[in-house]
Amino acid sequence: MALEKDVVVVTGCGGMGIAIARRVGSGSLIILADYSQTMLERAVHALREEGHGVEGVQTDVANLSAVKKLASHAAGLGLIRVVVHTAGVAMNPAAPSRIYHVNLLGTANVIEAFYPFATAGTSLVAISSAAGHRIQGTLSPGFERHLATAPLQTLLQHADFPAGVFDSVAENADQRSRTSAYAVSKRANILRVQASAPLWASKGARINSVSPGVVLSNMMKEELEGPAASILRKSIDRTPAGRMGTTADIANVVAFLCSRDAIFVTEAICWLMEV
Repeated sequence: MALEKDVVVVTGCGGMGIAIARRVGSGSLIILADYSQTMLERAVHALREEGHGVEGVQTDVANLSAVKKLASHAAGLGLIRVVVHTAGVAMNPAAPSRIYHVNLLGTANVIEAFYPFATAGTSLVAISSAAGHRIQGTLSPGFERHLATAPLQTLLQHADFPAGVFDSVAENADQRSRTSAYAVSKRANILRVQASAPLWASKGARINSVSPGVVLSNMMKEELEGPAASILRKSIDRTPAGRMGTTADIANVVAFLCSRDAIFVTEAICWLMEV
């Protein structure tokens, strides 16, 4: 009788997603998911060339039905051992509405869609950001509770969201609006993971979050040339290591959280590379 395959799911095919897939997916069937079919095909090809078993599934994480299909497909291929959610959009050039839908709702969708397929030993790691820690204490307790526990259908409905932010794409939004949307969405990721940990633990599964500071990636290179460059360079200057993080740095932390060495670790928020 053939042994059931271990399945590793990674959302987001940017530099961080690929580095994590390489690090935690060796010997497992890797399922990559990304909104961009072009990036997805490129990532699948690269990992196959390295000898990995890998499939690609085009997925918009902001669409719950799409994420549920991804989760069901992955579960049909074997035992889901690891889910790492890296998919997200940067604060530029995305509109605030898109930032909230992808970074905030998208993370909640992934947590909810994969929960039915979690078993003892399953580990989910969501990639948040140091930006989510910098605004700690600035949001109202009621808003934080909402971000942590609201049903998906009403998650983007609260008086503390900026007026009109979801009424249009707001492509002409100022930098402050984009930065705020990004920080709030990443704060929500942290809160959602913490609130979900007891439910996942009831299955013997674990859920954690990693909050990198400034990590050198293709997306970050673009950000460093954009309107938020001064904010990001200040963050780099505050980094104790004296440098930007690398995708390998993040992959190493994720690999630990997904390993048996971290079997007692859940609801942890690993804040990396910045003070």
